[in-house]
Amino acid sequence: MCQLRLLLAGLLLLHPCDPKAQTRSRPVTAIVGAYGDEITYLLGKVENKKQSIVGGLPFTEGELDGRHVVVALTGIGKVNAAITTTLMIEHFHPTEVLFSGIAGGVDPALSPGDLVIGKKIAYHDYGTLGDSLLRDPTRNPVTGQNNPLFFGSNDTLVEIAERVSRGLTLEKPIEGRPAPHVVSGIIVTGDVFVSSQKATQRLWQQLDAEATDMESAAVAQTCWQRGIPFIVIRSLSDAADADAEKDIHRFYRVAAHNAALLVIAITDELARRQ
Repeated sequence: MCQLRLLLAGLLLLHPCDPKAQTRSRPVTAIVGAYGDEITYLLGKVENKKQSIVGGLPFTEGELDGRHVVVALTGIGKVNAAITTTLMIEHFHPTEVLFSGIAGGVDPALSPGDLVIGKKIAYHDYGTLGDSLLRDPTRNPVTGQNNPLFFGSNDTLVEIAERVSRGLTLEKPIEGRPAPHVVSGIIVTGDVFVSSQKATQRLWQQLDAEATDMESAAVAQTCWQRGIPFIVIRSLSDAADADAEKDIHRFYRVAAHNAALLVIAITDELARRQ
């Protein structure tokens, strides 16, 4: 009897009857965003949607241009982003994580609507605070070792993002102005909404950052420690200066839309390769 039970258990493992188990054998791309509009456009493109509640948070599975995806809203801030990303990794086992969202511009050459492909992600508010902030790396709680100061996005995902971005038609935040353009570089994260030109200049000079936000480094650290490939795509909604509060309301929708366009193009390429 015991041998028969073991045989049956082995057959179930080889030929799972649970549709969910069969679905999980397919590659899954996780997509997260912090604000509602950052994922609203994406969700509108997802077909065969199915919502699950995990840890009290909603996750939507479906098909995006032939790629099996799971989409979720993290909420604002580093802790919320880390919690949602961890739940997503634990429950859905994605092959990669993509972040789609808006950001404040740090590079003075960039304007609202422009896209930043985050090749490297770092915290700008983590370290030792004396007369000034001495930035330190975070520490992996499992190994006890220091993480890198800058978390590197997956090279293949960066290559895909840079290539597919060349064929995108991005929405202009202001008619008559030049079309938004795409750069690759550093995105920095902190639990503060930056709205000071002096603060922005420090991020530009000290960290060589292109953009700043409130979630990306938490997602990057979570993925890094779990060995999950990731990439962050951010479109600028403001210049992180004294006008940031006003500009984010003017350009938020366009910025969220442009970031989503690039993320969709990335998932389309992943579907072609699967």
